[in-house]
Amino acid sequence: MKFKSSFIVILFFLLSACAPRVDRATPTPVVNGAAGIPQVMFDAALTPSPVPFQFNLPTPGAEPVSGWRPPLYPIPWALSPYDHFYFSRPIAADNVNWPLADYRYGGIFFSPDIVHTGVDIDAELNTPILAVGTGVVVSADWGLYTEAPGDQDDPYGQAVVIKHDFGYNDKTLYTIYAHMSEIIAVPGQHVESGDVIGLVGETGITTGPHLHFEVRVGKNTFYNTFNPELWTAPPQGWGVLVGRLMDEKLKLLTRLRVEVSPMPYELPVRTVRTYGVGAVNSDPYYQENLVLSDLPAGVYKITLEYNDEAMQTWIEIFPGQVSYFTFQGENGFDLTRPPAPEPGFLPIDISATPSLVP
Repeated sequence: MKFKSSFIVILFFLLSACAPRVDRATPTPVVNGAAGIPQVMFDAALTPSPVPFQFNLPTPGAEPVSGWRPPLYPIPWALSPYDHFYFSRPIAADNVNWPLADYRYGGIFFSPDIVHTGVDIDAELNTPILAVGTGVVVSADWGLYTEAPGDQDDPYGQAVVIKHDFGYNDKTLYTIYAHMSEIIAVPGQHVESGDVIGLVGETGITTGPHLHFEVRVGKNTFYNTFNPELWTAPPQGWGVLVGRLMDEKLKLLTRLRVEVSPMPYELPVRTVRTYGVGAVNSDPYYQENLVLSDLPAGVYKITLEYNDEAMQTWIEIFPGQVSYFTFQGENGFDLTRPPAPEPGFLPIDISATPSLVP
């Protein structure tokens, strides 16, 4: 049913509004090579520096673009029993196919109460959009958000939904591809990973061509999204940084700006923010509120400012793995991984439906 109240319509549009255009990066070639299987290693327990250094916050910018990127690990890829890198990228490797730095999952663009439920990938108009895994197309139309087929006022624009042939902990997996200029897939079609399902566009609420990509677990609803960077395979030899950042009372810190710098030269600096409050969900195992994928293996310095004090630690990124840390305000950092979860740790349903305005 299409919403009549102009206030509600505007609010709903903002919920799924995506990234403005940024300076486009030059497409990067894939370096061909055999897929080596890295040795499983444990996170390095490096001791934080006892003396914080002077910390200046630069103006946020676009994700640094490296001159090349290796091919992805073959999917599915999971060195840990709690990981689930089940999907390839929805944009081919000869284009930018990683999330825009300022438009990640859990980001806030227009209001402190409205968060981003997917990641945005910058791409040229009419770039082919690829299925990230095998499955059946269950929706290919306008009206994904408003649940009104053909609704050309829907904020997602033309969108495709794939219900995948595989799940996770007995939960169904769905992927969402939004803002298409043209839909190629049709409902009921079975697709394989890499099949073209549509073309990048700017339909719906958006200021430029890009792909909005979501992963949904359990149910195909706006409230069942999880961070796609924890579900898509990293490049070979690269890993993923995951963090849970809290204050001393274990309350999650929202929208906290964090810098991640490779050692020893500390360039390029990558910036990421913790999730905002709203319709976002943390991984049942990691309970994270920060994810930064596509980091070449190596040692990185993590810096942030808390209560006007600069704080830092170091962590090692391992090939094809998740490196995890927690932060507890004045208590500092901890690189201990979460304990093994109890059987059936993924809930049957999302425990609570987040309100639009908490």
